[in-house]
Amino acid sequence: MRSLGLRVPHPPQLLLLLLLLIPGLQAPAAGSSGLSELKVRVRLPDGQVTEESLQADSDADCISLELHKPDGTLISFTADFKRDVKIFRALILGELEKGQSQFQALCFITRLHHNEIIPSEAMAKLRQKNPRAVRQAEEVRGLEQLHMDVAVNFTKGAWLSPHIHNVCAEAREAIYTREEDAKFWMERGVDGSIFEALPSQPADISSLRRCRHVGDRWRPCLCHYGLNLAWYPCLLKYCHNREPSGRLSSYKCGIRSCQKSYNFDYYVPQKQLCLWDEDT
Repeated sequence: MRSLGLRVPHPPQLLLLLLLLIPGLQAPAAGSSGLSELKVRVRLPDGQVTEESLQADSDADCISLELHKPDGTLISFTADFKRDVKIFRALILGELEKGQSQFQALCFITRLHHNEIIPSEAMAKLRQKNPRAVRQAEEVRGLEQLHMDVAVNFTKGAWLSPHIHNVCAEAREAIYTREEDAKFWMERGVDGSIFEALPSQPADISSLRRCRHVGDRWRPCLCHYGLNLAWYPCLLKYCHNREPSGRLSSYKCGIRSCQKSYNFDYYVPQKQLCLWDEDT
């Protein structure tokens, strides 16, 4: 890198059969595969409704979420619990009349912290009884501002997470992370050559301005991109049961859903790569 020199007691069998993770979602029958997919209708912050796909692989210990925005943008989120990595990807429809390609891809990679989202094993057990129900998050978590000052080498991405190769394939030249996250992963043994520092204020480009304030489309600037995860299972709920012996035991009896927004700022060599910033 350049210059970056639970084991929970099970409930009684009857309760296990009746277990509901959220209204309309339930636990699967015993012996189901570690691979699962769930499609949920969710309400976006602007009130519109879209379909969201939730996938879990408990064997690989990862979760992915995918949704289409009304403007055609495809947003995906991947949580790799084994590597403490989360990956955000946006496939943004290009503006052909402005000389852009059919779509533009961005990947933002940050550290995955514990308790941000439910475990992959729990996600794999979610089942839906009412597919027409429109779900809205119970909790709106605070907006997170992230300055992405490091580029990630796509060809070496598997060193960080094996999911980068598939998720970020369309964004080979636009994969970003933060210096503080890169240092965390390097302390865990990731080769630093996968990372490369980007120009930033004030050392490299002291006059760098946000793209929306730059008139020349061929000048470098700070691009801003915001995305929202409208609905995802963020916490497990636990209920208590008193056994015949009098001992109190706990078991998983539901989930809590959350919504969270992220703002990413990062360097681009020309404003032409950040034309959506003109409208925000």
